[in-house]
Amino acid sequence: MHLSRFRVNTARSGARRLLSSPQRLHAAVMSSFPSTLPSDTNAPRVLWRLDRNARAEVFLYVVSPARPDMTHLVEQAGWPAAATDPETPGWQTRSYAPLLDRLAAGGQWGFRLTANPVHHARRKDGEPTKRTAHLTNHHQQRWLLERQERAGFRILEKEAANRLLPAGTMHGGHSHHGDRYQMTVRDRRDVDFTKELSTKAPVRLVTVTYDGLLEVTDPDAMRRTLTHGLGKAKAYGCGLMTLAPAQGRA
Repeated sequence: MHLSRFRVNTARSGARRLLSSPQRLHAAVMSSFPSTLPSDTNAPRVLWRLDRNARAEVFLYVVSPARPDMTHLVEQAGWPAAATDPETPGWQTRSYAPLLDRLAAGGQWGFRLTANPVHHARRKDGEPTKRTAHLTNHHQQRWLLERQERAGFRILEKEAANRLLPAGTMHGGHSHHGDRYQMTVRDRRDVDFTKELSTKAPVRLVTVTYDGLLEVTDPDAMRRTLTHGLGKAKAYGCGLMTLAPAQGRA
């Protein structure tokens, strides 16, 4: 497995075109792998995520079984002249194995995850359930908390003295966990786009980014989470969790 990072040159029109459509960006990411054909539906999972740290600081992260060739991304949305130096081709790729091998039960890490937190609900009795986005911070946090055990980790809790709200606070008729966990939910985006060459209805997604601290409980499950993703809409930039040492930034 490999982890790659590509800095997007947001001043370029090609970059703005890619950033405006998750479908275009997904196609560009998949074009980084010459051995993968568009018709190959059994190709290994490739995960990607955009980190928009500032208006002119946007990074594309990719986790993939094969090493990518992002030359076309550099030409469309990078700094082609600077990339002529073979030492700095415009992106960085490292083996993911050293980090995956370091994972052990009890290890604590900072994490970042962009996800599409959804649930299935019906508006009326007798109607089929429909996939629906969680819209409140409380339900978005709960979505991740409900998946943490199976995904191989637990999100660390704050010391009681550091909590601004007590656990058990009522929210919409349900018990709320207050600010019990070392986790924030930010950067909500309502994504709405039409697939090119498609007559189907537009794709509508709600995405959010989670930052926080976790402890590994099941290293094998954690490795699967990091390499296979978490949740829905993986083709559209959701599901990729990355780790950093707990004292650093996720």
